[in-house]
Amino acid sequence: MTTNVPVAKADLYTLDLRTARWLSAPGSDSADRLEVAHLPGGAAALRHSATGKVLFFTSAEWNAFVRGCQDGEFEPDIDEAEHQAVRR
Repeated sequence: MTTNVPVAKADLYTLDLRTARWLSAPGSDSADRLEVAHLPGGAAALRHSATGKVLFFTSAEWNAFVRGCQDGEFEPDIDEAEHQAVRR
């Protein structure tokens, strides 16, 4: 369900997700976990398994989120040594 053509945010809400491949962390609780599906144009959908609610992200939004995670942007205050350990 992926292509390289960017998709407008409004168009993401019209996608049929019945055939989407939802991914989650190994060993996570299937009744209460976050799942991600990669969509056309590098966009992504994120859903909560317990509620089924879905959030859509454009390619730029998703890439910014992933980079923020990789850079520790969403981590609680930690010192630089811990930050470097997290990035490994």
